[in-house]
Amino acid sequence: MLNKFYRNHGSPMRAAAQGRLWVARAEEIVAALCLSEVPGGHWLTGLFVAPAWRGQQLAGRLIDAALAELQGNIWLFCHPDLTSFYAHQAFTSTDVLPAPLAERLQRYQQSKPLLAMVRVQSSLAGSSPGNSTSV
Repeated sequence: MLNKFYRNHGSPMRAAAQGRLWVARAEEIVAALCLSEVPGGHWLTGLFVAPAWRGQQLAGRLIDAALAELQGNIWLFCHPDLTSFYAHQAFTSTDVLPAPLAERLQRYQQSKPLLAMVRVQSSLAGSSPGNSTSV
C-alpha cells in the first residue's frame, strides 16, 4: 500500500522491506516515512508528503510521531537543499555513521549529492510497526 502511494505521486521511493512504516492519513495516505534498524539506532528513509498536503508542517509532525518513543540515534541522507528543513527537526550534519550506512552513503554519493544527518534520541523505545498518524 505504501509503495502504491509513492508510485501514485511519481516518487522513486520504496518502503523498506524490514522497516517500520509510518503514515499520515486523511481518508488516504498523505505522507509516509520508513525507519530501519541499524547498529546504534535507526535509519529514516522514504519521507514523502503528497504535493497537495505540503506546506502544512505534516512532515515534521510525522517525524516527531515516528521518533517519539525511539531510543538511539536516527540517521538520514538528504540532498543539501534539505538540510535546513531537517535542522528544524533537530537533525545535525554528521560524518559519524554505522558502518552499513557509511558504505551505503558512499555508494549513493557516486550518483547524487547527499549529506548524512543525525538526531540523537533519549526517550524509551516502544513504538510498533505500522503506526499511523491522523491529520
